[in-house]
Amino acid sequence: MRLTPARVAEERDWVADRADAVVPIVNDVRDELGATFDTDVAHVTEAQYLEEVDAVFADGDLAVNVAAMVAILRDLDVDGDYPGFIVDEILGRELAATIAGTQPLRTLGEATFHYADVNVHGSSEENAGVDDLEAALAAGFQERIPGWPWTERDSPFAVDPTRR
Repeated sequence: MRLTPARVAEERDWVADRADAVVPIVNDVRDELGATFDTDVAHVTEAQYLEEVDAVFADGDLAVNVAAMVAILRDLDVDGDYPGFIVDEILGRELAATIAGTQPLRTLGEATFHYADVNVHGSSEENAGVDDLEAALAAGFQERIPGWPWTERDSPFAVDPTRR
């Protein structure tokens, strides 16, 4: 695979064009996790998703890494699928974490990937890696987008920098 600025832009467009598939996954995950943790989590709109896609791909160093993982997962197919189970899980988890950002969102992105992946199944016409890709995009971007009550408040663990 060769990554050029044009290829990164192509992968960005593919990710943006998948909004109609990814946003419903994000909202299903938020509904299910919200119920599990007894909290209300705001749904994500396609506009919010696209805004975050733009933010990820505007950071060139981040964009090239995200584009590479997207391209690999888009192309990944293994006869019988199961033998390729590990590689698409590793790539999906890492893509979700990379998109999500720094800790603790990075780890939450990884965990959410596994949760989303259980419920995302691609069509028989698509390569095996595409459903993992959609689950990874949903997990990573849902961490970046506000809506979880705990991210809407100041942390009680922040230490005042003027404290001495």
